[in-house]
Amino acid sequence: MFIQLKTIRVTEGHAEKMIERFAGEGIIEEQPGFIDLSVLKRKQRRGEEEVLVMIRWQSEDDWKAWETSDVHLAGHRARRGQPSPEFILDSRQDLYEVMGSKPARVPSKNV
Repeated sequence: MFIQLKTIRVTEGHAEKMIERFAGEGIIEEQPGFIDLSVLKRKQRRGEEEVLVMIRWQSEDDWKAWETSDVHLAGHRARRGQPSPEFILDSRQDLYEVMGSKPARVPSKNV
């Protein structure tokens, strides 16, 4: 499994805009090898907000196919030349290969 993790820092009060953008229905859900997408918001009382977008793929090759697909690139081309929203302070992307995992299980009953 392969994970793409986007971290986006925004000014206070703007996290919901990023959450709506990534959590809404899109075309990524139809891509071969796509497992799921989770949008997380860092818990804090005030100040800058942080949104994480975790996208799980069956493999790195599936992720690469999405990144280079015509449909994905067209979405980026549509935004070319437009300034980023002022409320976005910083963003980055990190890529991870899953090296181990544990499923949930029912506790065993010791008699």
